[in-house]
Amino acid sequence: MADDVLIVIDQQKAMRHPKWGPRNNPDAEANIARLLDDWRRRGEPIVHVKHDSTSPDSPFAPGQEGNDFLPLTAPLPGETVVAKRVHSAFIGTDLTARLEKMGRPPLVICGVLLANSVEATVRVAANLGFAVRLPADACWSCDKIDLTGRLWPAGDVHQLTLALLAGEYATITRVDEILASADGRRSGAGD
Repeated sequence: MADDVLIVIDQQKAMRHPKWGPRNNPDAEANIARLLDDWRRRGEPIVHVKHDSTSPDSPFAPGQEGNDFLPLTAPLPGETVVAKRVHSAFIGTDLTARLEKMGRPPLVICGVLLANSVEATVRVAANLGFAVRLPADACWSCDKIDLTGRLWPAGDVHQLTLALLAGEYATITRVDEILASADGRRSGAGD
């Protein structure tokens, strides 16, 4: 069985910009760091995805401080970094080819924003036939105003997005469950 690949999306300083407004899951970055620590300890593959905006005014534009990775979840030397220019990490990148070379492994996808780049990446991954686990506590969402002017709090946006992805596109899980299943694989449980 191929090792699960951990895909970490848009953990960049631009996500600290006030334009995002109120968010949920204040522990998301710490939970992502827990996943990274576990993957690194086990030597399993990690892909860091960053957004390189083509708009020079964007905080995500290359050369802007916001394009830099957040220190807590930054890639270590030798870890794969894939730069994207649209929401999905699969569009306009070599991510699919990289995963094909690894034998089409199962994916654990986390990062931000859940109702944006994470959702887009999960949907495309599932459409390409990859098994996806999505740890709800290693992602976050922000408040959103719908087309009628109604404000949806970040927690509601988060839960609705998870519900839309559950089953058909991903197995919704939590970081502790993923880490426990990795411990079971290491000890030979289930053999």
